[in-house]
Amino acid sequence: MAYNIHIFPRAMADIRSAVIFRSQRSSLAGARWQARLLAAINTLMDSPERCPMADEAADLGLDVRELLHGRRRDVHRILFMIESQTVHVLRVRHAAQDRLSADDL
Repeated sequence: MAYNIHIFPRAMADIRSAVIFRSQRSSLAGARWQARLLAAINTLMDSPERCPMADEAADLGLDVRELLHGRRRDVHRILFMIESQTVHVLRVRHAAQDRLSADDL
């Protein structure tokens, strides 16, 4: 079953910020990272249920799941919810950032 992907504006802003940060070293590095991240998001079209609930899901009272992308010190959390046939990407945050609060959504 194929799901639709909807990336919320705050998640797009998160992605743009990360690309700008990486582009300081090299514009190619920023573009490559963004392409890999979007490819990871697109994998959610097939089976988003495979991803575990995010740690803060219970605190928020929402079924927020997370897909980890990257390795070593450069891991990002793709935080999303599944609603019917749509995967809503809420935020993309570096793993070192604080947990989501209701104000972050």
